[in-house]
Amino acid sequence: MAAIAKITSKGQTTIPAAVRAALRIQPGDLIVWETEPDGSARVRRVQPLDLEYLKAVEGTLSEWASPADEEAYRDL
Repeated sequence: MAAIAKITSKGQTTIPAAVRAALRIQPGDLIVWETEPDGSARVRRVQPLDLEYLKAVEGTLSEWASPADEEAYRDL
């Protein structure tokens, strides 16, 4: 399926109805954008479990959050 949407000057867009239906997203749902090295992007609905998992994992990653780490990994 292909759908075209226009980006506003604020970087906003409307998700076409067919895409919303295919993703089963409704107002208030969260989506995640995943960019690929080839310049393409995927979008998917975020499940509540995903958020709980990400919040749990976030707390374990503090050992890689120093200013030196930010400098070393900035261009990745």
